[in-house]
Amino acid sequence: MEQPCYKCGQAVEEGVAFCPHCSAPQIRVMITEPVPVPASLADADSTSPHGAAFPAAQTIPVLALPMRWSNALKPCALAAVVASLLMVLGLNPFVAMLSVGFLAVVFYRQRRPEIPIRAGVGARLGALAGSLWFGMSFILQGLVVVVLQKGPELRDEMFKRLQQTAANANDPQVQAMVDYFKTPAGLAVLIVMGLVFGFVAALVLGTLGGAVGGSLFGRRNKS
Repeated sequence: MEQPCYKCGQAVEEGVAFCPHCSAPQIRVMITEPVPVPASLADADSTSPHGAAFPAAQTIPVLALPMRWSNALKPCALAAVVASLLMVLGLNPFVAMLSVGFLAVVFYRQRRPEIPIRAGVGARLGALAGSLWFGMSFILQGLVVVVLQKGPELRDEMFKRLQQTAANANDPQVQAMVDYFKTPAGLAVLIVMGLVFGFVAALVLGTLGGAVGGSLFGRRNKS
């Protein structure tokens, strides 16, 4: 039995997953609105145990269902919380950035198993999770500095590393740059640069982790 493709209108054999003409997915679900039934057939349909049938034109492909950001927010936030806790326990920050994207895909799939996940969807989930992770980490670090009063300690440690870098470089220009970063204006520039680098790294690595997770789950969907 053949039915028309919802996208190109060409005839497609029943049970075929993809249209051979335009490659559109043909797996279908029924929509909520029923098809009007003529009055002459109303009595016959009311006695039928299966009810009214839905033609192919009134169905939509399952694989075409879009991802909603409102449904993705909670899984991504949960992934950001888990990755932040792992980082507090000693996980490398860059590994946490990479894992937050993968965890977002895992949690999203558990929450919405009917939505197929591909690399593109996973990348978007990872980008959102990476952004949330960066915000949580920034707030957490700020609380640590304020509550535990570790601002001077962190500043001294940062200056120590800068001085070691200048000593290893043995370059007057590098030493001049380090001296500038020790000033209040230079310290502000250094903090802004660190925040920008951290956000970009979280966004890129989170996107990469989500894309990897989407690719893995995409293979499972095909199988």
